[in-house]
Amino acid sequence: MIDNLSNKIGNYWYYFKIDIKLFLLLITLGSFGLFILYSNSGNSTLIFYKQLIHFLIAIVVMLIIAQIPPYKLKRYALYLMLFGILLLMLVLFFGYSSGGAKRWLNLGFIRFQPSELMKIITPIAISSILSEKTLPPRILPILISIVSIFIIVFLIAIQPDLGTSILISASGIFVLFFSGAKIQIVRNNWLNFGIIISLMSSCAYIVWNYLLIGYQKKRILTLINPNADPLGASYHILQSKIAIGSGGLLGKGIEQGSQSRLNFLPEHTTDFIFAVIAEELGFLGVLFLLFFYFLILYRCFSIFNQSEDTFSKLLGASLTFIFFTYIVVNIGMVTGLLPVVGIPLPLISYGGSSLLTLMSGFGILMSIKNHTNNLYKH
Repeated sequence: MIDNLSNKIGNYWYYFKIDIKLFLLLITLGSFGLFILYSNSGNSTLIFYKQLIHFLIAIVVMLIIAQIPPYKLKRYALYLMLFGILLLMLVLFFGYSSGGAKRWLNLGFIRFQPSELMKIITPIAISSILSEKTLPPRILPILISIVSIFIIVFLIAIQPDLGTSILISASGIFVLFFSGAKIQIVRNNWLNFGIIISLMSSCAYIVWNYLLIGYQKKRILTLINPNADPLGASYHILQSKIAIGSGGLLGKGIEQGSQSRLNFLPEHTTDFIFAVIAEELGFLGVLFLLFFYFLILYRCFSIFNQSEDTFSKLLGASLTFIFFTYIVVNIGMVTGLLPVVGIPLPLISYGGSSLLTLMSGFGILMSIKNHTNNLYKH
């Protein structure tokens, strides 16, 4: 069915650099997300119409980015990274504060979050650095990549924004992993392993004592003992588990979820919307959602796996696994398997910034799929 429909649309969009199969999957899942938001918007449908506008804008941005040949992204990767770091430093000194965090730049007519841009810029920049020579990369590109990732993640972590810093560090690590990079400090493998573990332990100590603030530490401790503070730090997780468990096989029905409708479940249109799906549509609704996620991931995997140049393959793999990380971390935190870090459920949760970032990534994947290899220039 999807193949036939994609072929028909492809006849009309021949001159657009768009992967029809991926496009149809994204539209379908995005529409499902809008449906869930509409059913949980209560008496006011404002949140639904806002998200509809966000979705339409994100589609337009995706289609525009899909027309940009990947070699141009590689050519300007360094400038993009420097520009992104500059924006993060401007946030540090002149950023707009809200809810105890300084994450936004207020330009008067618009307020935006530069860290969202870094979710796309970071994998582009690291892929460019590591693809300059043959793989696996040499030690110098690896060191430059690690230092670049550290600077970006540090500037975001002190905002503070734990969820975004995790995603960005993951995006850089994915590129390093797929490039075949090996961190060889000394020749002895066991001694090298011990040094790396020591460095990681030191970083964990620094992060816990100097970067994480009170509520972030509570979220991590809640993972160990969720019943320690049932009316405080553990409240979100406990209510989420109740919602998921009460859905059963078929769910309670649309607009029949007591946890969300009676406001027991906080953030039920954003970070914890997966619990709403489980409560109202049950296990079968969750399977439907996971099935479409699998189809999107499979299509993205096919795209980057068929790419012939190193830059596109590394970038496509990183963007695909960033999307996978979104899914795993959000579902993990909603089900109590991971700490709550404020990562939305992709294409479902309410929010314009994360949706725009995700669709931009899919636009790059479409560009990788449809721009031929002979267009690449160095």
